[in-house]
Amino acid sequence: MRHVTDAERRARLAVRHALAPAARAGSPEAAVEAMTVLHATEPATVYLSCWARVPGVTIADIDRALYGDRSLVKQLAMRRTLFVFPRDLLGAALPSCSARVAATERARVAKDVVTVGLATDGIQWLERATGHILEQLAETPDGLTAQEIRQAIPAIDVRVELPGGESWGAPRLLVQLGATAEIMRGMNTGHWRTSRPRWTLTRNWLGEDIPLLSPADGYRELVRRWLYSFGPGTEADIVWWLGSTKTVVRAALAGLGAVAVSLDGGGTGWLLAEDLDEVTDPGPWVALLPVLDPTVMGWRARDFYLGAHSERLFEARGNAGTTAWVNGRIVGCWVQDAAGEVLLHLVESISAGERSALAAEADRLTGWLAGERVATGYMSPAMKDAVALLGPGVPAV
Repeated sequence: MRHVTDAERRARLAVRHALAPAARAGSPEAAVEAMTVLHATEPATVYLSCWARVPGVTIADIDRALYGDRSLVKQLAMRRTLFVFPRDLLGAALPSCSARVAATERARVAKDVVTVGLATDGIQWLERATGHILEQLAETPDGLTAQEIRQAIPAIDVRVELPGGESWGAPRLLVQLGATAEIMRGMNTGHWRTSRPRWTLTRNWLGEDIPLLSPADGYRELVRRWLYSFGPGTEADIVWWLGSTKTVVRAALAGLGAVAVSLDGGGTGWLLAEDLDEVTDPGPWVALLPVLDPTVMGWRARDFYLGAHSERLFEARGNAGTTAWVNGRIVGCWVQDAAGEVLLHLVESISAGERSALAAEADRLTGWLAGERVATGYMSPAMKDAVALLGPGVPAV
């Protein structure tokens, strides 16, 4: 059995994720292709993930891919998370991961509607409400914001207050329709750091119907791309990333003819049969990655790059804050001060040369942001410590 050491896994990460200097991507599309998908829960993550991988990239370059060419598309999929997909991967995601999320959402919304007494038939209420939305969007090809949709259709402008304290409103219906891919997030009416999309019919946004794979073929294609970007990974890693089941993952691995490899620590990982050659160390590199960057969130088992720092660099819900990397390992995080300067906060000792390289990367990011401060809802303990060191009066971003 081929053995893949932690050192080689870090080398693969550097090369496949376009983080080593010689492996950087040439465009936002190439950066997304390298990662399979980018996390888009926070809009700024898409821009900062591209910045880390594409030399000289501008906000206009990323906007062009998202809103001009529409070669990159936002879609709710794995683990009910919003991602940016390469357009050609939608045909795999929609009938598999997105359909799974849509079915779960449909059942939850219908149940909630009955629980609070809005209707006795939750499915019928949901179909009527979403039907009104689709009719309205059919009359407005350029799309509408969530607020405009609520104003245009008073019947869906509801507030569902559940006994346990959870609540939701009309935007939940847009999420449901987005999961089914009947509608998509179109033009962003807000700043690049915020999300205020115009929701639009998918056929209007893409200008074509999406050729869909079967669910099994869709899962298999997602696993194939994940294995190239993140492999070797364990079965548990893939199950977690897909938000699916062991049965689905095992079928995909078998269909791909994936090869089992041994890992440091005694685990079993998987690689594509055509990807068994050793990936050599690309040499020294550093990187500053944003919250929820896919390099940080790609595996369930993270010891080979995270070490003992999980509690410091992930917030209580299991989401990654900002991270600072040296040669395939996370050594700290970064925050911004009141003027927007990017500041490092290390969680372990590194050499003077490595510290200097990270400082240069922080200066480069400061220049790129040009005074823009990026807020986040995912402050890790290390980030909170870093902000506390800045003194009172500095916003926690």
